[in-house]
Amino acid sequence: MTAPKRRMFGPGLLVTAAFIGPGTVTTASLAGAGFGFAIAWALVFAVIATIVLQEMSARLGLVTREGLGEALRSTFSNKLIRTLAILLVVTAIAFGNAAYQMGNITGAAMGLDALTPVPHRVWAGVVGAGACAVLACGVYRIIERLLIVLVVVMSLVFVATAIIVRPDVGAILRGVFVPSLPSGSLLTVIALIGTTVVPYNLFLHASAVREKWSASVPVGEALRASRLDTGLSVALGGLVTLAILVTAAACYPVGTKLASAAAMAEQLEPLLGKAAKSFFAVGLLAAGLTSAITAPLAAAYATAGAFGWPDGLRSWRFRATWGTIVVVGTALAMAGYKPVRAIQFAQAANGLLLPVVAIFLLAVVNRSRLLRGYVNGWLANILGTAVVATAAGLGILKLLKVLGIVGA
Repeated sequence: MTAPKRRMFGPGLLVTAAFIGPGTVTTASLAGAGFGFAIAWALVFAVIATIVLQEMSARLGLVTREGLGEALRSTFSNKLIRTLAILLVVTAIAFGNAAYQMGNITGAAMGLDALTPVPHRVWAGVVGAGACAVLACGVYRIIERLLIVLVVVMSLVFVATAIIVRPDVGAILRGVFVPSLPSGSLLTVIALIGTTVVPYNLFLHASAVREKWSASVPVGEALRASRLDTGLSVALGGLVTLAILVTAAACYPVGTKLASAAAMAEQLEPLLGKAAKSFFAVGLLAAGLTSAITAPLAAAYATAGAFGWPDGLRSWRFRATWGTIVVVGTALAMAGYKPVRAIQFAQAANGLLLPVVAIFLLAVVNRSRLLRGYVNGWLANILGTAVVATAAGLGILKLLKVLGIVGA
């Protein structure tokens, strides 16, 4: 039997690296500063939801050796329904990734803005052009590894700071186990979910596990290893996000509005002192650039799989897909929205689109003809349905608030 490939980072850790971006840093900081520990439960829900959905995606990839996009094409026998389903999912991915890309580029630009007097709109254009150039020349993997190291270092600093500030453990536990929606917190709750449960990761994971565990590895063995990898990796990412929320909640009075990278950097002063602003800016830049490179690629792989296109980097349709995501995301980042608000909106957009992709994932992993004896069990279906229902419920509630049907 051929030994499975060994890699420094498993697919689960790549999923975690993908969601620890400027949106996570910004949204968790806003959550802590604005509402203390009160909405920490939303982060816990998001971590559980991510583990549940990513496990389904990984199982699909290992059992069928197909990605989610390919599986969608074979799930619906009616050609019209199949076409509409693919278009709906691809539209959700394209819209979500364009919004996500806006947040990535805005986050990287915020980091540069904090270090120089140049306006963030100018830097947004520079970052967008740079991401496009890196993707076009194909050296993104080398740059991505360097940037991931910087993001990991920033994450460790947040965890260390969360310990140093000695937060109220009782208040944290109440926030985790007693769900509440303080006035004005709904958008931030949806954004916390959207920055953790990233729809395009469901497409990426099904493809990544096939590279990690080849077809020669017994399915049961691969599934056990994948579940452990996913659970530990996503939980680690959740711990980092919680550390960011905790430092913000401990360092700012409840109700504080953070409008810049410099303001958010203050939460690291207990550990870094005067160096906090520069360190935070570099970390935000690295997080933004990493995600700005990977998100368009993910959208291109997802779209290619759904439509059955060649997914090679030299394919013009593949390049056109990631190019469109970069251009639209850059244009939105340069449009003049307030940076912090733009990032929060981008994460909320992903949270609102999550149910669309999750519903189709549930439909696919319940097909016995496709997954044979590895279809969802009753517990997986209950958890998956709960994730979809909660995410959809929050989205509907937000829509009703916007329309004035329910109180703000």
